[in-house]
This record gives sequence, structure tokens and C-alpha cells, in this order.
Amino acid sequence: MSAAANNIVVNVEEKLFQNRYKVDHGRPHIRIKAPEVCANDCKDQSCTFVCPASCYKAEGNRSVTLITDGCLECGSCRVICTEHANVAWEYPRGGHGILFKFG
Repeated sequence: MSAAANNIVVNVEEKLFQNRYKVDHGRPHIRIKAPEVCANDCKDQSCTFVCPASCYKAEGNRSVTLITDGCLECGSCRVICTEHANVAWEYPRGGHGILFKFG
């Protein structure tokens, strides 16, 4: 492999922008079961840095905000939240959710 090939920079945000997301208004496919668990019991708040789409945001008061628009449906949030099992996750209903541009 050439030296030039080793210096390729991939901009994840640019790649994610190529996908589309059809929002199912009023019927999110993910929710935080008990927001107070995130604020009071979860020390790491791992979902805020594991989610590749940055759907989870840590707030200054230790609460966690979830915005499902743009979710990649990878399930990382429910896997990382095994200690508290505080994420309710299901696939979006038909015709909604992530629409991958390349398959």
C-alpha cells in the first residue's frame, strides 16, 4: 500500500449526511425508560459517546437528552446500557427510520 493511501481521511459526518431518515412523528422507536436513572445512577453515561449518530447528549445537570432523528438503528445504545437496561428500543415501523444511500 502506498504512503498516500495511508493518509486518507474519512469524514464520518459527511458520509452520514448522504443517508436520509424518515421521522415517524409521535412514535419514536427509542426512548429512555427512566430519565432519572441517567442523571442519578449512571456514572459513565456511555450512550452519549458510543452512539455513532450522536443521538444522546449529556446535559449540564447530568440529564441525558435523546433525539431519535438520524438514528442508524445499530443498537449500540441498548448494548452499552446493560447495567441499567434503561433504553427501550425497537425497529421503526415500516417505511420509517434510516434510509441508507448505498444499500
